[in-house]
Amino acid sequence: MAEPAPARRPLELLIAAPRGFCAGVDRAIRIVELAIEKNGAPVYVRHEIVHNKFVVDSLKAKGAIFVEELDEVPDGAPVVFSAHGVPKSVPAAAQDRGLDYLDATCPLVSKVHRQAERLVAAGRHILFIGHAGHPEVIGTFGQVPPGAMTLIETVEDVAALAPADPANLAFLTQTTLSVDDTAAVVAALHARFPLVQAPHGEDICYATSNRQAAVKAIAAACDALLVIGAPNSSNSLRLVEVAERQGIRAALIQRAADLDWAFLDGVGTLGLTAGASAPELLVRELVDRLSTRFDVTEREEETTRETIAFKLPRGLESAAA
Repeated sequence: MAEPAPARRPLELLIAAPRGFCAGVDRAIRIVELAIEKNGAPVYVRHEIVHNKFVVDSLKAKGAIFVEELDEVPDGAPVVFSAHGVPKSVPAAAQDRGLDYLDATCPLVSKVHRQAERLVAAGRHILFIGHAGHPEVIGTFGQVPPGAMTLIETVEDVAALAPADPANLAFLTQTTLSVDDTAAVVAALHARFPLVQAPHGEDICYATSNRQAAVKAIAAACDALLVIGAPNSSNSLRLVEVAERQGIRAALIQRAADLDWAFLDGVGTLGLTAGASAPELLVRELVDRLSTRFDVTEREEETTRETIAFKLPRGLESAAA
């Protein structure tokens, strides 16, 4: 008679909510899908529509071609701009070439763009809190004339500032930053420049704030935490940092196949979340893989419910009907 299989070790999964796709990501992906339905393949997309390889590969399979620069788009081909936003020069160049383009910039990023334009028009110099080289930062700087904004990444950067007119400053932020880090930089700005003008509302987007708060809510009950997301996804990287600051081990993985089983040594309760550009399908994929080695029980901890949805650009509403 065959020996019974050894009992699998129990593993409790504490799954953060909200997690995964936000309204801006949902909208951007839908824009590409509808553009393909409306125009036929291929549809060109300037830069990754969102920072997630699974999403990008899925859209490639449907007929999207991803490029980094507009000059890689053939004449007459439809093109979509990514959710991160683009400098003003990009749609201007598309118009000059007569390209049919759709802008999938997240409306919350567009809100920051409009604030930047208004502040510069009012004569203020903008201190922009963000990560150098990130597409959203490049896109926001491209809304205003050169020299109208200064990038700040750390509290130390604030100390090193030497503005020409300290009484005429304003600040804005990238939408996917660490809430805690940004609060420290903002506090340093207010301390050094008491007259600095703050944004009318919070620039860090609701999805970034909510996902960080959800990780904080479960961290104390977890032995370790996994974040599903891409290594170039700012909001996903911030979730790892948030967990580590709560005193628990954390790691970022793109797919279930990337899991290092040794990471789970000694783990009885595993926290799980996903960045704003990672689909729920990848969360379920990881749960299924964990179930091959552990006796998994799942518990979801919901800190808030998201109900935000963004409208599609004009010209695509009928295609979505």
